[in-house]
Amino acid sequence: MSETQKVRMEIEDSIATVTLNRPEVLNAMNADIWQGLVDVANTIRQEPKVRVVIITGAGDRAFSSGLDLKAAAVGKAFPDIPIRQGPDVLTTLKHSFTVYEELAVPVIAAIQGYCFGAGLQLAVACDFRIAAEDAQLAILEVSRLGIVPDVGGTQRLPRLVGPSRAKLILMTGRRIDAQEALRIGLVDEVHPKDKFMEAARNLAHEIAALNPYAIQGVKRAVNVAMSHSLEVGLAFETATALSVPRVTDMVRDAATTFSDKSSK
Repeated sequence: MSETQKVRMEIEDSIATVTLNRPEVLNAMNADIWQGLVDVANTIRQEPKVRVVIITGAGDRAFSSGLDLKAAAVGKAFPDIPIRQGPDVLTTLKHSFTVYEELAVPVIAAIQGYCFGAGLQLAVACDFRIAAEDAQLAILEVSRLGIVPDVGGTQRLPRLVGPSRAKLILMTGRRIDAQEALRIGLVDEVHPKDKFMEAARNLAHEIAALNPYAIQGVKRAVNVAMSHSLEVGLAFETATALSVPRVTDMVRDAATTFSDKSSK
């Protein structure tokens, strides 16, 4: 196990579990969390045995309640990085989430309890979201702080739930329970509270058992599809498919196996 400030990582088999580790404040995000997420992602990049990542929150009450407002009040909410204020600060914070979106391997958010603000914006940067039945999801920046959600929520949320519903969630700060989140596509699965981590791990192992080159290629190609034209996406798909090692041999072998089974 490794720990970077308040973000822990444990690798078991080919699964890296990343835990936001401030349960006493519902895993609220302070400078340690922002920087720790980046540091752990960089470690994962250097671990070729990792095939899937799970992100979750410590304790049993929250994935993350969002920005630590008490830390923000005393100037300790964000990493002490020597950069210009304004857009550069937000770009640095966004990178803490984008780095997981851009990891070669799939990332699963395992969500229980509160998943608010920056917490939900982290979750929607992941490839999949597995929720416990007690999950409550909301983006409160407009309703509570009077600010625009600024770490990816206005861009990633519409890609999941559509522009109209995303505006409703972002503008009103309404809390969405697990079943409603499942209905609108904000989460992919809902499980009992004592089973949601098991479900996340089962999904991780299911994916990890498959050809990693194909899995990573699918992640890259779908990400391109969400931000480029169909023409660009189709060309990228072709290039990605052909980049899989031994792709021709694998297709031929699979076809032969299927043909043999069908003839029996």
